[in-house]
Amino acid sequence: MRRRYPSDTTAAEWALIEPLLPLPACQAGAGGRPGPTRAARSWTPSATSWTPAVSDAPCPAGTPMAHGPRWAAVGVLAHIRAQLRRRTRTWAGKPPQAVAVIVDSQSVKTAETAARPTRGFDAAKKINGRKRHLVVDTRGLPLPAVVTPPTGPTATRAA
Repeated sequence: MRRRYPSDTTAAEWALIEPLLPLPACQAGAGGRPGPTRAARSWTPSATSWTPAVSDAPCPAGTPMAHGPRWAAVGVLAHIRAQLRRRTRTWAGKPPQAVAVIVDSQSVKTAETAARPTRGFDAAKKINGRKRHLVVDTRGLPLPAVVTPPTGPTATRAA
């Protein structure tokens, strides 16, 4: 498999991801296709711009944009991340679930147009905005992040 985009999967990556993906009804029994998956993968927030990948994906232009949000909404992307995190921890000789984690937070300014319940004032940093919390295991693998108003102690917000 030739890689043309940063979001392209290698054959080894595809072998890990393919069994975790839902198979569309129209492809039942035919196996998956890496093209739409590559395009949907490039949609994810941590990926590069998805526009170039869509131009030559072997599927209609709307399909990748339809798969990415739909998979995120029903938890497919979170399931894939969780499964790959468990496998990575197991390969490293660690238990599948994290026993110890590291929590950090960052206060960021937001526009006045942001919804009021999601904003607040962080008195320690004197920032009016939101606070995002990142939790990683001891290997640095990210666990689900949380965004909250910056009121109250970080420890209680991240928990």
